[in-house]
Amino acid sequence: MPCTSLHSANLNTIAILAVSVLSLSCARADEAPRPLPPPQVDEPAAATSLETAVLSGGCFWGMQGVFEHVKGVHRVVSGYSGGTRDTAHYEDVSSGDTGHAESIEVIFDPRQVSYGEILRVFFSVAHDPTELDRQGPDTGTNYRSDIFFANTAQENVARAYIEQLDRTHAFSAPIVTRLDRLTAFFPAEGYHQDYLIHHPDSLYIVVNDLPKIASLKHVYPTLYRDKPVMVSQN
Repeated sequence: MPCTSLHSANLNTIAILAVSVLSLSCARADEAPRPLPPPQVDEPAAATSLETAVLSGGCFWGMQGVFEHVKGVHRVVSGYSGGTRDTAHYEDVSSGDTGHAESIEVIFDPRQVSYGEILRVFFSVAHDPTELDRQGPDTGTNYRSDIFFANTAQENVARAYIEQLDRTHAFSAPIVTRLDRLTAFFPAEGYHQDYLIHHPDSLYIVVNDLPKIASLKHVYPTLYRDKPVMVSQN
């Protein structure tokens, strides 16, 4: 089910549709977003240049919207990763047969927010890492939980954090997040960029994504910033 399927609905339809949409949500009542322990393994804070994290966790609208509110993040781009350039188009990716996942490219300053802290937000408020090939109402491998690591350091941090969270039973079910080497990231079509900001009244956004930003503010107030960084501002 593509995430655009509910994009045209507005607040006037929530009373009728919200219950049915919420019934498809992946969120568990006993696993409301909460602080996760910081990674025991993380990159050093000595880096002086910007870094990039590529993450997948369901529809990229909400993922992008969450990380645009994280302090230290300079830019978040919605796109596709895991497949080839010739299939990096929304209609193709939505088929679930391209190898791509809807992804975001997060460019951040490691002196302000570490890669491990990026993953902490990713696992706790941006998506549910225990859901296999789905998030909320969206199903298919193109909505899988996946970390595309750019180098060995990122791989080590991600792998160690998943092991740490599973070992301490941070979730009631095992984490199913994949770890894949980043080969390429392809920006999505322009109408997908900053979608949450441009369409805050969309039923899909109201039900599935605005609560994630509220959770970020509540769970990690020191990482939250009120004014999002937008693709159109860069």
